[in-house]
Amino acid sequence: MITLRNVTLRRGVKVVLDSATVTLNPGEKVGLVGRNGAGKSSLFAMLAHRLGADAGDFEIPPKWRLGEVAQHMPEVDTPATDFVLQGDLPLMEAQAALDAAEAADDGHAMAEAHLALEEAGAFDAKARAQTLLLGLGFKLDQVMAPVNSFSGGWRMRLQLARALMCPSDLLLLDEPTNHLDLDALVWLEGWLQRYAGTLLVISHDREFLDAITTVTLHLDEAKLTRYGGNYTRFEEMRAERMEQQAAAFAKQQDRIAHLQKFIDRFKAKATKAKQAQSRVKALARMEKLAPVLTAADFSFEFREPISLPNPMLAMRDVVCGYVGANEDGSDKPIVHGISRTVLAGQRIGILGANGQGKSTVVKTIARAHPALAGTLTEGKGLAIGYFAQQEMDLMHGDDSPLQHMVRLAKACAAHLGGEGREQDLRNFLGQFRFEGDMVHQPIGTLSGGEKARLVLASLVWQRPNLLLLDEPTNHLDLQTREALSMALNEFEGTVMLVSHDRALLRETCDEFWLVADGELKPFDGDLDDYQKWLLERSREAQRAASGKPAAPAPAPKASAAPAAASAAPSQVPAPAPSAGNHSREDRKAAAQARAKLADLTRPLRNEQAQIDKRLEKLGREKTEVEALLATPGLSGDQFAEHGRRLAHIQAELAMQEERWLELGEEIEALTRQAG
Repeated sequence: MITLRNVTLRRGVKVVLDSATVTLNPGEKVGLVGRNGAGKSSLFAMLAHRLGADAGDFEIPPKWRLGEVAQHMPEVDTPATDFVLQGDLPLMEAQAALDAAEAADDGHAMAEAHLALEEAGAFDAKARAQTLLLGLGFKLDQVMAPVNSFSGGWRMRLQLARALMCPSDLLLLDEPTNHLDLDALVWLEGWLQRYAGTLLVISHDREFLDAITTVTLHLDEAKLTRYGGNYTRFEEMRAERMEQQAAAFAKQQDRIAHLQKFIDRFKAKATKAKQAQSRVKALARMEKLAPVLTAADFSFEFREPISLPNPMLAMRDVVCGYVGANEDGSDKPIVHGISRTVLAGQRIGILGANGQGKSTVVKTIARAHPALAGTLTEGKGLAIGYFAQQEMDLMHGDDSPLQHMVRLAKACAAHLGGEGREQDLRNFLGQFRFEGDMVHQPIGTLSGGEKARLVLASLVWQRPNLLLLDEPTNHLDLQTREALSMALNEFEGTVMLVSHDRALLRETCDEFWLVADGELKPFDGDLDDYQKWLLERSREAQRAASGKPAAPAPAPKASAAPAAASAAPSQVPAPAPSAGNHSREDRKAAAQARAKLADLTRPLRNEQAQIDKRLEKLGREKTEVEALLATPGLSGDQFAEHGRRLAHIQAELAMQEERWLELGEEIEALTRQAG
């Protein structure tokens, strides 16, 4: 287990941890939450032994292997698969031992090295590495591409895959969902749910934390507090604790006021002096409770748009892509034939896997890229506010936030009817937590979250009526994400949002557009339907990659447990008849009870029957894929595809079996109640 005892940790003059004491048990999945700048990454650095505690002590079992995502990406031309394989340290050590033994022509050492390679899983290591890459969104033709051919976001995915490849007892993940789209995020959730070691994850994605964590550590004001439960449960328990603390503080303040009133009234009276003195001592002995102090929640709002054209814009047969991007200098279309109208007040979430063209569509609407074909007609008075990750990079690093806002105010003066005085700009920046000397701090030295808040401030100042937001929540903490959600819900204009933050999409968007296979179409469903669509699409791709399916095989023994439990799934045990009187009325009452029980349990039994069919089908698919994996002469790509398909099947088998057992328990409970 991991144990911290009275640990104090400083970064410079700032106290990150103050007398922190906490215990984490093996196998727990822990979410570490707190505001940006609270010191979460510093705590990770201490656990990874890159920082030492200033006081107290912490213990991690010395034999535990640590896995974490490296922050710096080397500029190398190593193939992506090999780069990920290098994260498997036992495998690399065994391979190095074999190379050394072969160079020394040492037969005994070679035998030991081959044994170590077998224990490290060398025979399927390449397939496992490529399965990780494919799960994180890489395409088959990218798994052997050189590392330095990928952009920054994809390189972070490579580092994440490399960390997951490393056999570990403790896995530290700092914002692993940044740069992931929704399908890769869902895949990562499934992988982490099956991870057997101890997991500590820093994330500002509420649904991601809820899906994988069972313990929450809250770092606030240098205090570390453990809560049992995921993020939603943590919020509930913290609210309860704060209410109790506030009530206890108020009660103590009343007691102190009462004692002080008695002391002030009677301290000068000889007859009451002794009693007054005893109350002075009682007041001195009293352990003073601290008031409940919380940092002020961040909130902001978008100003009312100057106008609301309706429609905002109309697209007819628009083709989005890149001018002259092909090797022969021709244009490179990404999304074809878009014919959509955007109306005032719409809330549109744009869905689709990475590389399908979501950002390309948004950039075309934002005028950052010209349309390759078709017509895009803007409503009169259209004012676009565009947020994209590259906007953060385009800000002048030597500028201060105040200089940035002065430049923006001048550029928007004609649209807004004035530039705004410097004091107005200072006050405006203060609403986004840029206070005091911070308005003069170089933008290049700001954190990712601070830069994102500055981009939000820039958007608000422009008073747009159409907001185009491309992954706005990267680098934002949970409080700022919630503030953004509230501001978007109150915004009177139109919102078009690309995000992997499912909570933001659910809370903000009324409809969804899907970018897939070179087209943009309305998506008739919610985010849960989209995740099901992604899963089915993944299965279809796996079936296509595996060629013709093998002949149907009997269901494997792996699904025998629920099958055995459902020896007669369509039959529901009836209440035992009474041993006494079997009169006509008794028989009638028993028949009515059975009929009522059958009505109550029919939906559950029907669902069990559907699960039985699905389990049988999954069993055949599992046997089929295992047979394909055993086929000699498979290429690395084929092995990776089959491995990924098998992982999906096994995950769904476990989920379906668990649901079958839950239904059985519900049926039994209803039967007992009826009896």
